[in-house]
Amino acid sequence: MRGENMDAGRKTAVIFGAAGFVGRNVVAALARGGWDVRAGVRSMAAAKWLRELGVEPVLAPLESSDATARALQGAALAVNLVGILAEARAGDFARLHAQAAGRLATQAAAAGVGQFVHVSAIGADPASGSLYAASKGEGERLVRAAFPGAVILRPSIIFGVGDSFFNRFAAMARVMPVIPIVGGAVKFQPVHVGDVAAAIRVAAEPGHEGRIFELGGPEVVSFHELVARTLRYSCQRRLIWDMPVALAKFQAMMLERLPGKLLTRDQIKLLARDNVAGPGMPGLAELGIAPVAIERVVPDDLARFCGKRRSEK
Repeated sequence: MRGENMDAGRKTAVIFGAAGFVGRNVVAALARGGWDVRAGVRSMAAAKWLRELGVEPVLAPLESSDATARALQGAALAVNLVGILAEARAGDFARLHAQAAGRLATQAAAAGVGQFVHVSAIGADPASGSLYAASKGEGERLVRAAFPGAVILRPSIIFGVGDSFFNRFAAMARVMPVIPIVGGAVKFQPVHVGDVAAAIRVAAEPGHEGRIFELGGPEVVSFHELVARTLRYSCQRRLIWDMPVALAKFQAMMLERLPGKLLTRDQIKLLARDNVAGPGMPGLAELGIAPVAIERVVPDDLARFCGKRRSEK
């Protein structure tokens, strides 16, 4: 049978980008769901925790066609989670989000993989003025061309324990008296990482082939309000300054050259439009998933900034 592990009587799922924040949760969700998980990583040093879960990592950076082809052999499901928020080198968005994603889908089809789940992003559009959003849109196009039955998931901001959004702003507040933002009125629909992982598990089941789902949580919240909540949850009082776009672009010209890339001009372009699920688009509800609210997770996660756990207060 195509893509089935006959020795174990279970099916194998190969996850590319398994060592990241979302990947860790997807590995756990699929393993709990009865899959034999093959965790594709770009660095074995970053995957120590996988062995602690009883999952064996395989070296499979998307830049290596030979490595990804080997990782796909015998798999019933392939999941592509690989993505970046800023380019280390010019052209990285196109190489990773578009070209590598399309090549991976082509290899999965050739290997006889039964299902392909591709994680993109809300706002993905080949015609976007943002390189990030345009590369995500082109990646979707190439994936669908190579693997027509692929399921595409587009999440909004993903939150959870140790996330890079709420935790990042809480850490900034420790050292900065003013928190500068741009696009404070822009709306987001944050989605819990566990819900994204569950969506991937459900989307891999028969009946969802070729569909696109936009994943948002139960609340639509402005960027300014999200930062304000971060300060409240982390017991910090700071001024939030919504910078004029022109000034933000000037600052980004310098910041995008520094390690960590706190702000880039491409990110400013992304903040020109709301990041919420489109009206009429299927989402978590259609996958049978009740979304987790920010208030259930983030306050306790950021309580360490208060000096002690909230439950001890």
